[in-house]
Amino acid sequence: MSRGPVGAPDVVILGGGAAGLSLAYRLVETAVATVTVVEPPDGPARPAERTWCYWEQGDDDGDDGFGEAVAATWPLLRVHDSDGSPLTVDPAPARYRMVRSTAFERLVHARLARSPGGRLLRATAAAVRDVPGGAEVRCTAPGGRTLTLRAGLVFDSRPLRALPPARTQLLQHFRGWFVRTRTDRFDPAVADLMDFRVPQPRHGLAFGYVLPLAPDRALVEYTEFSRSPLTTAAYEAALGHYAREVLRLGEFAVESAEQGVIPMTDARFPRRTGTAVFRIGTAGGATRPATGYTFAAVQRHSRAVAAALQGGRTVVPAPHGRRALAMDAVLLRALDTGRIDGPAFFTGLFRRTPTHRLLRFLDGATSLREEWGIGLRTPVGPMLRTALEVPFLPRRTHPAPGTGESPR
Repeated sequence: MSRGPVGAPDVVILGGGAAGLSLAYRLVETAVATVTVVEPPDGPARPAERTWCYWEQGDDDGDDGFGEAVAATWPLLRVHDSDGSPLTVDPAPARYRMVRSTAFERLVHARLARSPGGRLLRATAAAVRDVPGGAEVRCTAPGGRTLTLRAGLVFDSRPLRALPPARTQLLQHFRGWFVRTRTDRFDPAVADLMDFRVPQPRHGLAFGYVLPLAPDRALVEYTEFSRSPLTTAAYEAALGHYAREVLRLGEFAVESAEQGVIPMTDARFPRRTGTAVFRIGTAGGATRPATGYTFAAVQRHSRAVAAALQGGRTVVPAPHGRRALAMDAVLLRALDTGRIDGPAFFTGLFRRTPTHRLLRFLDGATSLREEWGIGLRTPVGPMLRTALEVPFLPRRTHPAPGTGESPR
């Protein structure tokens, strides 16, 4: 049974993942708009708990207001070359942080509940269309009741059914275990970002990823950048080898697991799908193509959107600059063709580039001069050949991967 519009908020946000909740947090924090967040009701449509990680500069606004949701922080980062050589770096003033999605949801939901302009609606969003003065969203509430929401602006973070055409598309796919060891095995001060002491696939690259939560607890992941995801059994075998043969954890218990797939693509994501309808998050191009990192870009983009609305502008800025996307397109192609050795490339970046500058580069915040300096520390011949080739490659439709959210 249909009913008429239920209220008229300034902004409707579809999806309660990292992008939707982050934007809602910023908008109610600045009181720039009344906000309704539409999330699926409890059931199979709601994703399992996820982990989001990001590095935060010390000269930013502290913990971004997310202190209650931050599960762990690491002052040091480490990479392991494929020959086992470790490199530990201090990213100061940045710190690497982990946020668990359940804690983040509680934090933002509570913020919405305290705000006179915030509202959470449990419903399944369907059609979105432009109407005079804004946009209209058709939703189905639990029990089958149909709702119609009208707003001046709609921000849609729901996953795309198909990815836009791309010249290159790889997948970042992973499975992780939250483990507890019988004896202390981890250094809680050091996060292992890339550990290449694992068998490398014939195409792409693979690495381990270790985030200690306590001396006897950690998130241990196996990750690949390649064209196709693995079976769960294959991930389990790779994780078992990494935990037992490489990390030598001894006796341990797996308390929970997480698994995901993220597209690494140079596709052009449309940020606007109607006069008053915008895409945000991965669906709006927030995932960094060459790394899969999303959470930090989502925070910057959310602040930029809130600032634009505060200034009376309805043009939503891009999550990443054109120069950063162009460099990522070259790197993706070089990895996909095998012209560069992935483990050597990434460990070389950490060995030859000051860490604070490298992290700014990965976040797309470096100057052209800094980027030239970093580029000269990469395999110049293969990268130059690829840069000359990329503009002439056709964009093709690739099969859509399963949905997932990066832990980065």
